[in-house]
Amino acid sequence: MSVIGSLIFCTDCGNLLRESTGNANAVLHCDVCGTRNKDTIPQTTVSESKASAFPSSLRAKRSAVQTLSADDRKTEAVIEKTCPDCARKEMFYTTVQLRSADEGSTVFYRCVCGFKETSNN
Repeated sequence: MSVIGSLIFCTDCGNLLRESTGNANAVLHCDVCGTRNKDTIPQTTVSESKASAFPSSLRAKRSAVQTLSADDRKTEAVIEKTCPDCARKEMFYTTVQLRSADEGSTVFYRCVCGFKETSNN
């Protein structure tokens, strides 16, 4: 008979046997192969580990201090749209969901000349 934690297996076929009675003189019969197995008191196995035993790239990123530059914080994209003030052919834009989820997002346009415009899609 093999014991893994509180599970008891037949030594001949590996079938899971019924639970232990706690009596060392008891015999557990295997329903599959008919082998008679001595009953043993189940042993409890306790294991402990530390987070450092399981290295994680995500955990390493979380603990690292990150500094953002001004370029990292830029979320604007460029679109071919003519500025009404300076007639420049490109403008920067950002979209934000300000209204309900079933409605379109709000687009914020900005030109290098300082002109700003919004559009509700």
